[in-house]
Amino acid sequence: MHCVEISRPGGPEVLVPAERPTPEAGKGEVLIKVSAAGVNRPDVFQRKGNYAPPPGASDLPGLEVAGEIVGGDLAGSGLALGDKVCALVAGGGYAEYCVAPAAQCLPIPKGLSDIEAAGLPETYFTVWSNVFDRGRLADGEILLVHGGASGIGTTAIQLARALGNTVYATVGSDDRARAVEALGAARGINYKTQDFVKEVKDATGGRGVDVILDMVAGDYIARDMQCLADDGRIVIIAQLGGAQANVDTSQVMRRRLTITGSTLRPRPVAFKGAIARALRERAWPLLEQGAIKPIVHATFPLAQAAQAHAMMEGGENIGKIILTV
Repeated sequence: MHCVEISRPGGPEVLVPAERPTPEAGKGEVLIKVSAAGVNRPDVFQRKGNYAPPPGASDLPGLEVAGEIVGGDLAGSGLALGDKVCALVAGGGYAEYCVAPAAQCLPIPKGLSDIEAAGLPETYFTVWSNVFDRGRLADGEILLVHGGASGIGTTAIQLARALGNTVYATVGSDDRARAVEALGAARGINYKTQDFVKEVKDATGGRGVDVILDMVAGDYIARDMQCLADDGRIVIIAQLGGAQANVDTSQVMRRRLTITGSTLRPRPVAFKGAIARALRERAWPLLEQGAIKPIVHATFPLAQAAQAHAMMEGGENIGKIILTV
């Protein structure tokens, strides 16, 4: 099969087309003929040598795919040969064929193309697991999303808004602020020209927000704490601003704050399968009704994965970047 591999740690140019044997599905796994694959920030970290695949996972980048099931262990899975699915994988998505755990496959929502569906798994699994499960965002609560124009951000804004929550989002330009407001954010905050702490406090009448989805960490954590209402929760999913943070523990105690986080990739199949079931029940109907939608910024042929990575690192995208196979 044709694929794209990481020839050595480095910049986008180290992503090179290659040929490898078609992978074989094991117990509880299916083989997918890939038609499209999503590009995600963890792919960039892996390319740079900073995010190794979990033991047993493919060393090829790519954490989400869409396509057709052409083989594998289908017994008891509810899946069949020829089914069109999208799937969360631990690696191997930048290829013509990819193996996925059957439990991590979801049907392509009615009305969506394979390209749109390829941008769903990584973002929807991540948002559901962190905002709703770990962050416990409840009815009527307020969410703040950092990186609101990213694939994760556009998903979190739409999903929380569709489920009845008020959402604020930080972004890097006025155009992006307008874009996230068009997706349902009550306010897009340009962090380059505005103090997001002040904007959030003003917008909430001084109350603050209940949950913050943070992919920056670093010095954002102390500022996040100023944005939180009492009993508020910060959920960290990336460290674009660094791993170290100063935390005023007296605030944590006095205001009963929670600082937590997670990485999804190394979690077991059973854990991800439970998220898939929740998405099938709660998010997939919203996608099929058109209440929420995947935002695809650009597509590139698989062989041009390097250009796709350059676009992501340039911060140009609003929504997802997709590779077509």
